[in-house]
Amino acid sequence: MHTATVPRRRIGQSALEASVFALGSWHVYDRMHFEDAVALVRTAVERGINLFDVGVYGVPEGPPAFTDVLFSAIVRAAGIRRSDYLLSEKLWLEGWDHDAGFRPQLERALFRIGCAHADLVILGDLRRDDVALRDIVLNLAELRSAGLIRAWGVNNWSASNIAALLDIAAAEGVAAPEIAQLKYSVSRRSIPDGEPFAALWQRGLSMQASDVLEGGYLAGKVSTGREVGRDPGGIRQRIIDDVPGFVALAEQLGGTPAQLAIAFTLTHPATANTLFGASSVAQLESNLASLELLDRIGADTIRARVEPFWADRDLVNPEGP
Repeated sequence: MHTATVPRRRIGQSALEASVFALGSWHVYDRMHFEDAVALVRTAVERGINLFDVGVYGVPEGPPAFTDVLFSAIVRAAGIRRSDYLLSEKLWLEGWDHDAGFRPQLERALFRIGCAHADLVILGDLRRDDVALRDIVLNLAELRSAGLIRAWGVNNWSASNIAALLDIAAAEGVAAPEIAQLKYSVSRRSIPDGEPFAALWQRGLSMQASDVLEGGYLAGKVSTGREVGRDPGGIRQRIIDDVPGFVALAEQLGGTPAQLAIAFTLTHPATANTLFGASSVAQLESNLASLELLDRIGADTIRARVEPFWADRDLVNPEGP
């Protein structure tokens, strides 16, 4: 019987105290038996995980996505109160309304999940140049004043653009972005570990580490049928080639490759939480054991031992996208 509780860290300068692990929903709940998903989420909450990312990665021309709708049913079936968890949603610049901003998009997302507010919203990639950053900051301030969100952050934005958001928020006297969701793993480190983002960490911004297992490769797989995220720097084959060595190192340290990969992300001082998906209680429990590995081996030793697997060194601009 596991009794250890996942520790919590503050997200940026906000009032949110989130578990160091966030459970993601990308391609998870819609490929699980419902009763297994209920057991998974209930176990996560019992172990101390309180941050759930249910952002939907859907496009108008693609098939409909229901992972967030399923999550709403899962928490009801698990008997989890809304006050027992923090909800993280995604907002997309592609859905920005020049009159109403993000509000229509957010209200639809909250309707789908049956909640009155999101504790955290993460803005998706910045792929539009016709939306002023000041308008974004002020619109999010309005959503916060309306009680629809409590804090916000960005996903894979450049350091310069995030710095601009921080400056605008300070000038306007409104809430700034609190967290940056960035690809961060033993293989992809150049952006979060670089100087441009170091300046942002000094300003109080937190990091949410994502893509930490590279779609399963850093869990020890040399092939996967799952959809894997983008490949900045074109290093994925290098990552795959490194799998046997990484598996061997994890075994030397007395853990699994997934545990070592997850433990590494918590060695960064700016990491507020690490986002991963799990499709079974057993997988979740195994991932949580990365905390024991980190405590036993130590952050400095882990960072030193995984250094050879840093695949994007000098291949990706540390400024970010």
